[in-house]
Amino acid sequence: MAELINLERDGAVAIATLNNPPHNLLTSAFIDQYCNVLEQAVNDGARAILVKSDLRHFCAGADVSALAAESLDPVAILARLESIPVPTIAALNGAVLGGGLELALACDFIVAAESADIGAVEVHIGLAPLLGAVQRLVALAGPARAREMAMLGRRYKPEVLERWGVINLVVADEELSNASMSLAKQLAAGPTVAIAGIKKLVQVALNEGTQAADRENNSALAAMWQSKDLQTGIKAMRESGPGTAVFEGE
Repeated sequence: MAELINLERDGAVAIATLNNPPHNLLTSAFIDQYCNVLEQAVNDGARAILVKSDLRHFCAGADVSALAAESLDPVAILARLESIPVPTIAALNGAVLGGGLELALACDFIVAAESADIGAVEVHIGLAPLLGAVQRLVALAGPARAREMAMLGRRYKPEVLERWGVINLVVADEELSNASMSLAKQLAAGPTVAIAGIKKLVQVALNEGTQAADRENNSALAAMWQSKDLQTGIKAMRESGPGTAVFEGE
């Protein structure tokens, strides 16, 4: 099977580069490889994962004819993506449409080039988003914007979606690589156990509500209290002040 996603390392950051020319269209094989690559990166010890494309587009959507002939289990796919314990960052360029937007929404952070063209466009062929975009847009931007994006299928410039809370950061095209990698390296240098706990609490709050996250809170904190990184952070705070700890991700 062709390699549809390339995996590299830059220190503690794993770089997953989408590579299905010409437009990175999604198929079941592509999605399965994508999940496998993210899981492999975690197993190899990466402390953050940057998802990007070196092609003209991040992902211009799904190969709907291929997906229609294949089995697709959105619940299982999203469960695999949500189980990734390290922070994931999507760097968006070119067209980010349909399934491409959904790949980005499944990441923890989104950095977009200012020329990117983004939208949930499935309605134009008589479909709703396949991988949870509607639900995630409700959580991020509210029901009114989710209806607008999914029912009208419009394309948006990144600064609009940044204002709506869908995107974290918009940068000049030439700054996309540096800005997204800088964020990935900052996250990778953080206390890995604490970041994993925070990520889990956000997911529980979104999926099950605030009270469920409250119940999960003690379990998440218990792992942090036992981490080597916490001891490193406390020692650094006492000896040299806040923000001086060098975490090893343990």
